[in-house]
Amino acid sequence: MPIPNRFDSERVSGPIAPVYRSESERAFQNERSLDESPDISRRPSRLRPTQETSRCSGITHCRARSGPALPSLGVLTLSAQPVSAGECPADKIKPNAQQMVDYKPVGVTDVTLGAIDLGKQPAHIEGRELRFRKLTIEPGGVVPWHSHDDRPALIFVQQGQIVEHASNCVDPIVHKAGDIRPEVSGTSHWWKNLGKETVILYVGDVRKDPHDHNM
Repeated sequence: MPIPNRFDSERVSGPIAPVYRSESERAFQNERSLDESPDISRRPSRLRPTQETSRCSGITHCRARSGPALPSLGVLTLSAQPVSAGECPADKIKPNAQQMVDYKPVGVTDVTLGAIDLGKQPAHIEGRELRFRKLTIEPGGVVPWHSHDDRPALIFVQQGQIVEHASNCVDPIVHKAGDIRPEVSGTSHWWKNLGKETVILYVGDVRKDPHDHNM
């Protein structure tokens, strides 16, 4: 079924402007399939998501439970302050632990690979759009501060390592290839690629405002 005009293919200027594509497979022509990675059998196994990820909420990070995926290939340079791996420890969760920072986007490309108007689906969620996006963050790149109070999302780290600074976690959080990060109401954060490898994230989110270009 056709998508209304506000979801039609369009290109918006700017370093992180989303690009809507009607044939999402074109965006993957130059991407290597996860199953086609060479010598994957000789690499340390990682895990894929299962139904257990549905129990994740808030700041909690979901690490997958079974099956191989790509290992982390990134090299991460860490600061002296403590860094949590994958999730915020329970004793580090604190409201307003991190204050909003006014960093501009740096080295980030945000491409929308496909979108569905949920008002046209059996669920009849009017004014909501389900999107699937690809974010590419170059070494030193910054995803600026944004909120998920009205835009739930799931992030899959396909390549590299990236550090998240969440509003309700005292310490930074490291996310590696194969990790899934739920972003729900109460989540505000910014991200930075401290490594030497480009980070690739795949993001599914539900957006209300078609003019909301936050990541």
